[in-house]
Amino acid sequence: MSEEAVKAAEAAEETVIEPNASVAGTEGAPAEEAANAEDVSYQAVEKEGSVTAIWEMQGQKHLRTIDPRSNEGKQILALFETAG
Repeated sequence: MSEEAVKAAEAAEETVIEPNASVAGTEGAPAEEAANAEDVSYQAVEKEGSVTAIWEMQGQKHLRTIDPRSNEGKQILALFETAG
């Protein structure tokens, strides 16, 4: 799991884990545009009270789905639970 994902997971609030990604390799680009390109958030998808999936999002674009039973999914959920 990347450091950006861990940092983003540490900023958890309710079911949406707020972005906390670093902006790397954006020299010469406007700060606002670079920040929008790097904003990554995580959303827990719940069904009947249990998390069935974790969505990695960039703005409104779905990047990938993470299995909550995987090592990465467990790390994100553990950080989310301790932040709440």
